[in-house]
This record gives sequence, structure tokens and C-alpha cells, in this order.
Amino acid sequence: MGFQLQRDQPTIQGEIEKSLNKFTGENIRIRGASRTDSGAHAKGQVVDFLTLSSNKVELYPPGLNFYLQQDIRVQAAYRMTPEFHSRKGAHSRTYEYHILNRQWPSPLGRNSRFWVRSPLDSDKMAEAAKQLVGTHDFRALAPGFDPDRSAVRTVYRWEVRRLNDEVVIECEASGFLRHLIRRANALLIEIGKGKWPVDQVRRVLMDQGSEKIEWTSAPACGLCLMKVSYPNFWSQVCTENETD
Repeated sequence: MGFQLQRDQPTIQGEIEKSLNKFTGENIRIRGASRTDSGAHAKGQVVDFLTLSSNKVELYPPGLNFYLQQDIRVQAAYRMTPEFHSRKGAHSRTYEYHILNRQWPSPLGRNSRFWVRSPLDSDKMAEAAKQLVGTHDFRALAPGFDPDRSAVRTVYRWEVRRLNDEVVIECEASGFLRHLIRRANALLIEIGKGKWPVDQVRRVLMDQGSEKIEWTSAPACGLCLMKVSYPNFWSQVCTENETD
């Protein structure tokens, strides 16, 4: 399931808000640091919310986990300063994309790995990924993005490494456009197969020439939000006495 609240289907946000209602008796709307696609995963999602509940902060993880389904778990909770904002206050988000690159798929990893049978040249993929680093207008990699909104984002890292029969793509940026990571990684995969040259990433970003290439986004199953980073996070954490 995806993160963002949907009227007609279960979501991470919706399930957490239901558990908060059962635990606190309040109708609480949460804010998330990043909106993950349906089928993607998150190990490091951060949410914040306001509550009038007198429950101690250390009771929130076990209290919410009691009501949450098994594939959603709260790992920690902190009482923050009023200014804290999980999305706007984040410095960066780090994602990993896992590709199983071998002849046969893995039954155990089918929901967390994208299986690619064709041999991938991870060195060429790593070289091409460097072209994504920096401040760019990523609109060409995010079709359908609102034309009235800026598509400029700053990428700090976009790295590719091979671990035996697995290729891991890790990227960190100030923020990502919807489907940007999956579109960009799909482009890297095609470069790894030898379909396009290494500089194809630069050409797509610059939208060079009249000839348009087409490719399919990589599936969401390989994508995982690993970490959301905040400047001076611990200075924004309050003790119980500080909030009385």
C-alpha cells in the first residue's frame, strides 16, 4: 500500500491514523516526510502529529503497534518542539533500489527486489548515475508533473554498487518528484543492459534533440525509503518536563 491517505483503499497514513484514534481516542491527522508509492517499502519513514493525549511518549510505539497490522511497525517516538515539521524540516531523503540480477528470480525476495535476467554492467550504471548528481530540473524524468510547480531538485548522491548477484542503487536528495527514482533507475538499467550509451542520462535531462526515447518505469517493489535526515534533530527533541 502507498503512504498517502486514499478514500477508497488502505494506506500507511490511514492505518496509522486509525491506530492513533484507538490509542488516544482522538481523530489525528499525521504528516509524513515522504510519500512512498504503492508497492514500495520504508524503513526510515518519519511522521509527526499533534495530540492532547496524556500518554507518555514511550508508550506510543507499543500502543500503536498493538493496533497496527503486521506489515507496519512504529520503531520509536519522540516529543518534539512545536516548530518541527517532518516534511518541510527534512534536509534529505535517502532511498535504495534493489535489483536481483541473475537467471532466476527469488521466491523470498519477489516483493522487495526487481528481478532482471539480462546481465547488467554496474560500472556503466554507476558512471551514468553521476550525471544525476547536482541541482537539475528533473521534469523530463517525471512525466505528468504539475507544469506550474518547479521541478528543480538537488541530488547529493546517486550511487550504484554490485553485491554478488544484486545491484543496489542508492540516492540521496533534498526531495524527489513523484516516480523520479523509478524512472531514473529504469534508465540506468537500460544503460546497464547496453541499450543506450552512458551519456543518455545527460541527454534526457537536457532534453536534447527532437528524437524522444521511451522506457518503462522500474517497478515499485525494489524501492525502499531508508532514511530521512534533519539538521540538529536532537536539539528539537523535548523532555517530558519541557512540555509540561
